[in-house]
Amino acid sequence: MRFEFTVALRFLREGRFQSLLIIFGVAAGVAVVTYISALVEGLQGNTIQKTLGNQAHVVVKPREEVARPSLSATDARIARDVQPRAQRLRSIDNWSGLLPLLERTPNVVAASPMATGAALALRGEASKSIALVGVELERYDRIVDLSGKAVKGVPRLVAGEAMIGTELARDFGVDVGDRFSVQTAVGATEVFKIAALVDLGNRELNRRQVYVGLRSAQSLLNVPGGATNIDLKVAELFEAENTAALLRRQVDMEVESWMQTNAQLLSALNAQTISTLLIRVFTSIVVVLGIASVLVVSVVQKRKEIGILRAMGATRRQMTQVFLAQGAIVGLIGSVAGTMLANLLLWLFSTFVKGSDGQPLFVISLSFNLAAGVALGATLCGILAAVLPALRAARLDPAQAIRI
Repeated sequence: MRFEFTVALRFLREGRFQSLLIIFGVAAGVAVVTYISALVEGLQGNTIQKTLGNQAHVVVKPREEVARPSLSATDARIARDVQPRAQRLRSIDNWSGLLPLLERTPNVVAASPMATGAALALRGEASKSIALVGVELERYDRIVDLSGKAVKGVPRLVAGEAMIGTELARDFGVDVGDRFSVQTAVGATEVFKIAALVDLGNRELNRRQVYVGLRSAQSLLNVPGGATNIDLKVAELFEAENTAALLRRQVDMEVESWMQTNAQLLSALNAQTISTLLIRVFTSIVVVLGIASVLVVSVVQKRKEIGILRAMGATRRQMTQVFLAQGAIVGLIGSVAGTMLANLLLWLFSTFVKGSDGQPLFVISLSFNLAAGVALGATLCGILAAVLPALRAARLDPAQAIRI
């Protein structure tokens, strides 16, 4: 291939202005695709992290109680108007025996039992409606890394201690080491010492969430030894619904994935992905047409040179490879330049686009896989664009080409 590449480089050098113009066009296309792809990946990753950073990927809980009409001996309904039953807090039957089965399920990497329900937090004359969450901290950390969200104090949930959100602490005017009371609907009350303050990344959650030990929550919520739900974490986020479907067939429980809970978020992510794909497709089409148009002109301009090469013994195959090599060279150089330009654009975005706190809006970086994929795609586009000009050059009659 040395002959083909030598001729291809010579042709590109002779049409220097056209070559630089199309390389710049390829670089611009690659930069746009790479920059937008990295931006969308960073935005989606940040959105998913903020949304799923404080919730399980899959939740297993008891089925809702359903009111059924009374039937007579002839299976005729006695009650014509059946109202839904008020839902009471219920525990999962034999949850401790169910836990190993859930942990062995493919794609599940962690499981954590939880006793949770509504309660009131009391401090002096102040009271706040809260969500009481009883967990085993070591297990729960594998789901949402609660200990890593502690901003003050020591993250622990021993008997008589609790972890609360920073907003709730501000509302009550309390700090680490202070005490407050929790009262539930069943009339149970317990005093807790604040072990740590946590920042969950959401003001409403910081105002409502109170974390205590699993046994303390079981006692307060009147579910002795029970768990109201089991939280699961999966390895592949977007396989969560498939994992939930598998579990529904294995256990007689209500199983809900984050993809059901956050259906609108999933729709927005899919819309972003489709938009990015369309940008890639249309940019690739523009790049292909640009390279093809330049190479077609090059075939016309180099008719005599092509004729002389053919007369000197160059085969049709070699002439085809000359123009395919030109397309590959233009695509490769353009993709490298475009990747460098995309890196510059990403650096400018991270440096100058800041949030209200003075920090970058979200973490954005160009992964090797993305850069390599776009560069390879641009090179293939260059080769594809060169196919028709290459075939046209190969079909030239040497005698007619030299005579013109």
